[in-house]
Amino acid sequence: MSLEIMTILCRCENIETLEGVPLDVTGVAQVKVMVDNELLGYACEQFLGKSVMEIKSVILQTLEGHLRSILGTLTVEQIYQDRDRFAALVREVAAPDVGRMGIEILSFTIKDVYDKVEYLSSLGKSQTAAVQRDADIGVAEAERDAGIREAECKKEMMDIKFQADTKMADSKRGLEMQKAAFNQEVNTKKAEAQLAYELQAAKEQQKIRLEEIEIEVVQRKKQITIEEKEIDRTEKELIATVKRPAESEAYKMQQLAEGQKMKKVLTAQAEAEKIRCIGEAEAGSIEAIGKAEAEKMRLKAEAYQHYGEAAKTALVLEALPKIAGKVAAPLAQTNEIVILSGDGSRVTGEVNRLLAELPVSVNALTGVDLMKIPFLQKMTNPQA
Repeated sequence: MSLEIMTILCRCENIETLEGVPLDVTGVAQVKVMVDNELLGYACEQFLGKSVMEIKSVILQTLEGHLRSILGTLTVEQIYQDRDRFAALVREVAAPDVGRMGIEILSFTIKDVYDKVEYLSSLGKSQTAAVQRDADIGVAEAERDAGIREAECKKEMMDIKFQADTKMADSKRGLEMQKAAFNQEVNTKKAEAQLAYELQAAKEQQKIRLEEIEIEVVQRKKQITIEEKEIDRTEKELIATVKRPAESEAYKMQQLAEGQKMKKVLTAQAEAEKIRCIGEAEAGSIEAIGKAEAEKMRLKAEAYQHYGEAAKTALVLEALPKIAGKVAAPLAQTNEIVILSGDGSRVTGEVNRLLAELPVSVNALTGVDLMKIPFLQKMTNPQA
């Protein structure tokens, strides 16, 4: 048995990790026999008479066993990325066992970690992608931080403005609150004064009510006496409110009827007076017209008397065209007059007869004898 440091190479192949990935791990351990009396006795008991190779073989088996067991509890990333922690864990777990053999583990390191399924190379690629991703993220985060800083600056500016506005609002609110406090104090004093007034008024009202109750008691006593006279009063009231109003209403209706009768009589009298006045006015008008016509006729008569028969004849001659027009008016609607006669001389005689009867008709209508007018005598009697 040697007390020198021994180097032990631990190698585990195709050991599955926590995720089931098979790995080949190589570790190097530096061990030596402890020189403490008690622990040295343990070493002598275990390895006395054995060669260094046999001692290394026992220690190797112990370390490889713990190495295998710890590999099954870790992931590939934990083993590959943190080898020192992995080695320290193996050393901590294996130290008590080899210590009971009087052996001390001076150091344990992981030399190689590799696999046959290219998991580690894939992990490297993923790490490279992760680094690139982290770089992109870093750029994005830098831009984000710049935007955030800009936003923060704007926010600080808005915060300052908001603080200024808030201070102004606080000042205004403080002023309003002071005013409200003053108003509240004034209103409180007013309310207290009003309440004191209402309380005093209630007390006075209560006193008045007590006096009213006393008065009501006295009135009630008097009412007993008054009720005895209520029957007489009711009877008189009925007479005053029923009988007398009925009589008054009857008298009123009578007076109204007489008034209506008088109204109708006066209306009829007024209408008769109206008709009489209209008649008198019309009679006066007719009388005036008659007088005017009479005066006109008198004047005409005087004129006729003054001028004699010549004036009458002139007037008749002036009127003849009008008379002829009135007489001939129906004949204006006549297109043709046919005189039926078989003898031509007879037609001439009929015309002459009509002309001969004309003076007679005029004399009958006007009193003027046309036969006394010379030129008409010649027309009616050409032989004369």
